[in-house]
Amino acid sequence: MTVRDIPALNASLNAIATVLITAGFVLIKTGRKEAHRKVMTAAMVVSAVFLAGYVTHKVLIHGVHTPFGGTGAIRTVYFAMLISHIILAISIAFLVPRTFLFALQGKYERHQAWARWTFPIWYYVSVTGVLVYFFLYQWWPAAK
Repeated sequence: MTVRDIPALNASLNAIATVLITAGFVLIKTGRKEAHRKVMTAAMVVSAVFLAGYVTHKVLIHGVHTPFGGTGAIRTVYFAMLISHIILAISIAFLVPRTFLFALQGKYERHQAWARWTFPIWYYVSVTGVLVYFFLYQWWPAAK
């Protein structure tokens, strides 16, 4: 594995987190609290591993910007998605641990109230994280 493999690994971790978050949502909506707890814990761990990989990638390549190769309308779509992804990803670094803390403390009403906001934001960030990878590295890579 090389530094160049990290973005694909990170996209895979985001995809796994998305599947786990989806499963956790379905489980809680069907009243399966213990399964929900286990799946959401796994989602948090996967997301933490992603964050470690993301930071490692940025440190190893010294924060070098990866240019987007698309032009025209798709460029506008990409940057709108990227900006919203970045802003919401920053909020997730606070929202997810806080929401988990309420569950761990047994403050389930507070947990549920926070999860109403955390879930859709975390879900969006996970999905758009995968899309950013595909936009940058698969669909519209910059010319070398």
